[in-house]
Amino acid sequence: MSELNDIEKGFEALRNGEFILVYDNDDREGEVDMIIASEFVTPESVATMRDNAGGLICNCIHHDFCESLGIPFMTDIMNAATDKYPVLVTLAPNDIPYDERSSFSFWVNHRDSFTGITDHDRAMTIRELALLCKDGKFDEFGEKFRSPGHVCLLRGAEDSVKNRQGHTEIGLAMCEMAGVTPVCVVCEMMDSETNKATSFEKAKKYAEENNLVILKGDDIINKYLEEF
Repeated sequence: MSELNDIEKGFEALRNGEFILVYDNDDREGEVDMIIASEFVTPESVATMRDNAGGLICNCIHHDFCESLGIPFMTDIMNAATDKYPVLVTLAPNDIPYDERSSFSFWVNHRDSFTGITDHDRAMTIRELALLCKDGKFDEFGEKFRSPGHVCLLRGAEDSVKNRQGHTEIGLAMCEMAGVTPVCVVCEMMDSETNKATSFEKAKKYAEENNLVILKGDDIINKYLEEF
């Protein structure tokens, strides 16, 4: 189990624009995600996730920000379009083996990006959306971003980990407790040897070799529930 001082080190890492590694739970995805506060993301951050994690690079947004921006769940978009596209009914994600619902929303690019997929473009999209939220400029969302794009947005659950305990909410809870803007990137660590998720043991070794904090989701959730 993670010690209290490890969580405090995680807060410090997030404030410094550094990665932390978080394992959710044996009974959930059983995955370790690289997590970083979005307002500090650089092209080098995206390259690190692409090279050393390999999963989907997603931008998680706090529930309150999503409400202000008008960002829906993808399932809401699908439900609204079912009359014209009935196939969407058959594609409903009602059989997710590790969760009862998905946090996926739509994908965006910053309007100043080119293709949107380069490390530079994705970093700009991720960072600028976090800064837009930080500055409360929600009415500029459509002016600054376009969709479809190359950065997946994940909508944090209302009441955070009290309501859902995925990496989205765990990462946002860490940001809240660390006092940074609650918009964060999560990227699953994949193992090219097993072609499965990187084990906690391998992720811990990576953390030790790269001087990173690695935490368990249950400890973060318990800490958050104590404070909020």
